[in-house]
Amino acid sequence: MGPNVQTFIGCGAPYNEATTVLFGAPFDSTTSYRPGARFASSAIRSESIGIETYSPYQGADLEDFKIFDAGDLDLPFGNAARVMDTIEAFCGKLHDNGKMPVMIGGEHLVTFGAVRAAAARFPDLRVMHFDAHADLRRDYMGEFLSHATVMRRVWDLLGDGRIYQFGIRSGTREEFEWAASHARTELFTLNSIDSCAEAVCRYPAYVSVDLDVIDPSEFPGTGTPEAGGVSFRDLLDALLCLKGLDVVGFDICELSPHYDSSGVSTALACKLLREMLIAYS
Repeated sequence: MGPNVQTFIGCGAPYNEATTVLFGAPFDSTTSYRPGARFASSAIRSESIGIETYSPYQGADLEDFKIFDAGDLDLPFGNAARVMDTIEAFCGKLHDNGKMPVMIGGEHLVTFGAVRAAAARFPDLRVMHFDAHADLRRDYMGEFLSHATVMRRVWDLLGDGRIYQFGIRSGTREEFEWAASHARTELFTLNSIDSCAEAVCRYPAYVSVDLDVIDPSEFPGTGTPEAGGVSFRDLLDALLCLKGLDVVGFDICELSPHYDSSGVSTALACKLLREMLIAYS
């Protein structure tokens, strides 16, 4: 792959040398409330110059790692099935080339394509899911591929006991009743992260962060804000608890930058992405 014109800060390694590949999935065609997550990857790249490559949280620098920014995928708006196929094929190629895929969404449905690629190559895969919403509906208004059904589709692939959810504070009654038997769902907080990390430590893991897990007082730039969320620092601490896991891919989703004209939400997303790249690369 050739170099991308505009890259996330510190992610300029050549593809053939990289161990981690960052890419954008600018898709939000199933968003049920406020669209705009398709603009997240371009905003994150352009605003990343506002942060440093060095992390004082981890005492490490992005420039210490070989990370290639592949730019954004060309995705067909309005055709969720083709989008999933495109993301799966791209991530599959990265896995087969010995590289870890890192995806900037986009709405949260894009996670399903990346998890499909990982599950095909890592049969014991576990998913660590941070979100305000359970995303466990069987369908949403008759549609099986939706940002409201993404974790149910992941369950279709992985089965019971392999999805760990944190910070959940919104969903239908049916979702919460279903989750009680099929997933490990922590409501409202991230308090069980240590025990969950210990349970997952023997398995490959995929980490998915829907940024609306953060309280909208800190992160208003999202399509479906939910009061009562966690703080940036609490989320970062939880994600750093997963640092010792065999993370085979991760994503951040659901930044809608134009709902926060201050730019604070995009700056937060940039910082979180930096920390995750350092922790898991």
